[in-house]
Amino acid sequence: MTLELITDPLLEGTAHGFFTRKGGASSGVFSGLNCGHGSSDQHDVVGINRARVAKMLDVAPDHLVGVHQIHSADAVAVDGPLEVPPKADALVTATPGLALSILTADCQPVLFADVKAGVIGAAHAGWKGALHGVLEATITQMEKLGATRDAITAVIGPSISQRNYEVGPELRDQFLAVDQDHDRFFLAGAGDRFQFDLPAFGLAQLRQSGIAKASWTHHCTYADAERFYSYRRSVHQKQADYGRLISAICLKKGR
Repeated sequence: MTLELITDPLLEGTAHGFFTRKGGASSGVFSGLNCGHGSSDQHDVVGINRARVAKMLDVAPDHLVGVHQIHSADAVAVDGPLEVPPKADALVTATPGLALSILTADCQPVLFADVKAGVIGAAHAGWKGALHGVLEATITQMEKLGATRDAITAVIGPSISQRNYEVGPELRDQFLAVDQDHDRFFLAGAGDRFQFDLPAFGLAQLRQSGIAKASWTHHCTYADAERFYSYRRSVHQKQADYGRLISAICLKKGR
């Protein structure tokens, strides 16, 4: 089966995609394109899936690089294949032919590009990373490589939508402790619960950081089980584990 990837005009000039779960070799609860070695899926099968993604982006498998994601606000610059992925939640590069990747299963995958400067970035932005500044950190690292904020574009890929993201009052309190204006991202739900709008918060953070050209693809990972993995859906369905979606971006060679 052919891989399915979602692209966006804002990232024109790069090879990129928010890959769905279609077209992979995994089976069972991981059925499809599970690209997470951190899952309990067979290591070799995940490797096959990742190789298919690399081929789609026209890079060697070892040039599809990522980080050991820890829900932090840390971003790192890379210039080649990584023997040991650093602990961080975003990465940037100015090296053509190197594909930056992020794994998600409800959190926001965010791809960045300043095509004129030849600098790209990718960030994993769950609520914790987004709140503590992982998007700003990614932009700052891109600037160190020559990018400018007025030229950077950013796209948030498939993420959990507000309708399906129920949270407790303690999470809302953490956001309000940082800025009372963050209350606008929470809708009152049943009892003491709230519905949190993660993609809207991500877009607001990007615009606050000076990224005028930013968008969300408007795909909800929780709502579409045929196309996307979802950590929260797996919990609700009492599944033993869940797959990880991959999102990646690469500067085209010879740009």
